[in-house]
Amino acid sequence: MNTTHVAHTPVPDRHHAVLLGIGSYRPRRIVTNEEICRTLDSNPEWILRRSGIRTRCFAGPDETLEEMGVTAAGKALADAGVAPDQVDQVLVATMSDVGGADTGAADALAARIARRLGIAGQGWQVGAACAGFTVGMALAAASVASGQARTCLVVGVERMSDILDPRDRSTAFLFSDGAGAAVVGRGTEPGIGSVVWGTDPTLREAITVREEPGHAGPVLRMQGSTVFRWAVTQLPDVVREVLARSGLEPGDVQAFVPHQANLRITEAVAQSVGFPSDVVVARDVVDQGNTSAASIPLALDRLRTFGALREGDLAVLVGFGSGLTYAGTVVRL
Repeated sequence: MNTTHVAHTPVPDRHHAVLLGIGSYRPRRIVTNEEICRTLDSNPEWILRRSGIRTRCFAGPDETLEEMGVTAAGKALADAGVAPDQVDQVLVATMSDVGGADTGAADALAARIARRLGIAGQGWQVGAACAGFTVGMALAAASVASGQARTCLVVGVERMSDILDPRDRSTAFLFSDGAGAAVVGRGTEPGIGSVVWGTDPTLREAITVREEPGHAGPVLRMQGSTVFRWAVTQLPDVVREVLARSGLEPGDVQAFVPHQANLRITEAVAQSVGFPSDVVVARDVVDQGNTSAASIPLALDRLRTFGALREGDLAVLVGFGSGLTYAGTVVRL
């Protein structure tokens, strides 16, 4: 009897994925509600009441996606004590790399950032819009845990001002520019929880970026009330599942850091989930605005910088956006 021997590919050892460092970049130009209202048919009080936003950041000509991403990533690497040649994968999340301020092929942004940092590893673009950073974190954690990579760099970077219609009452006052980054690597204990992610395809037209006549490039459009209703009714269940997957209750974490879409959404979800008063809730949106894929790392870095979070603290991260796509996890600083 003939026996056929089948070669088996060795299964990599499993490792614990942890968050090693974070960094951020905020553009120099601060834009007030009063300035927004010079072109928008609205008033500052209405904007504040509707969104909770007082100011936002708009990038200047020299603050390109590449420059902002490189700066935030460099800070994250320094924070983690990781050299560029130790990074195996670079994951860049963005929805505004459409050729506005940055020239060249859109899919090359991750490679350009990696090259500028001196990273020889693989560069990948993540296109999950405002959920992009948490999706990137989940992918990085999976790569580290499976042994495919030792260290990954996750960057969320946006120039949302490039795709805004300044006269659109649904979007012009909400969005902003900036970058945030995180380093994910191996640890002795679990530091990044299971991801909860998904998409509601019935709302795929709620947020779009498309070419339109009369505009120089793609334009962001959003059904604001539709997105708001989905977030305040569906997102609390996502957060509860994120906590349950990690075996946690709302009072077991030190911070809730959702995508900074709208202050009203953040506060409604936090209240619905039932986070105790001593759990820090990120409200970076008030003076930073909605920076899409960059909003979570920007908010997380601010909480750490100002001492609201310390090493060892647990934070719930949850992003949601175009699609409607969502992704959430728990991380330990």
